[in-house]
Amino acid sequence: MTLVSAPVDAVPVGRLQFSDLPRLARRHPLVFAGGGLLALLIVLALAAPLYAGDPLNMDPFKRLQPPSAAMWFGSDNLGRDVFARTVFGARISLMVGLTTAASASLCGLLIGILAGYNRRFDNIIMRVMDGLMSIPTILLAIALISLIGPGIGILIVAITIPEAPSVTRLVRSVVLGVRERPYVEAAVCGGARLPKVLWRHILPSTIPALMVQSANVCASAILTEAGLSFLGAGVPPEIPSWGNMISSSRLYLGIAPMTVFAPGICLAVTVLAVNLLGDGLRDLFDPRAKRRR
Repeated sequence: MTLVSAPVDAVPVGRLQFSDLPRLARRHPLVFAGGGLLALLIVLALAAPLYAGDPLNMDPFKRLQPPSAAMWFGSDNLGRDVFARTVFGARISLMVGLTTAASASLCGLLIGILAGYNRRFDNIIMRVMDGLMSIPTILLAIALISLIGPGIGILIVAITIPEAPSVTRLVRSVVLGVRERPYVEAAVCGGARLPKVLWRHILPSTIPALMVQSANVCASAILTEAGLSFLGAGVPPEIPSWGNMISSSRLYLGIAPMTVFAPGICLAVTVLAVNLLGDGLRDLFDPRAKRRR
């Protein structure tokens, strides 16, 4: 019998204490940096009504004002507070990114497990996924908006459809390797029902890769939403969004640069936080990736 010893610095499951957090932060700084920054952005977005003004309030006498104590980022071409619009715009970007990541992950998980475990449906499902991956997100969003009308829900659906196939392919590849392992074959030979095999043996093996891919989907969805809103195919113009703000203020960049820099910097910081979290999760679940880098 071969004994496998755990790493010396491993933390036993179920015994994680607050005093262990500094050591875990040193071992996995990207997870804590990305997760902490993303959590801070979410808190600031949710608490926006408590400290930010009305993002829709227009004052023609305060058009294109420079930053001041009353308006930290100045005002746009309609006299609206850029700081308030930037903070409330974080709600749209985070909601679209997180909702799209959750929707694509759930769909990809269910379809990927079905395709990877059942060989009869594998070829059919993957050909459908290949077809969906070939659909440009921007063209799909424009088509849906022209047929149904603008809205956040339509935007989320338009981004989720092209993103779900990548999650499906990842989950399928994991399931293809896991289903041939001895403990899965032993469970099947022992008479375990299919739902139990999937729940206890297949699903846990897909979670680490799914979490990393979900972070990538979230970052991609945030950028896609900003790009579609910049083109006028995203959220309605009256809703504060970073893409809308950059689009409407790009002509005034030389006069009031903060009207473009504020949403642009916030967009970059948000995507950076999500990407840091994704890279940290990859190193956390696959230490070989960190050694290769």
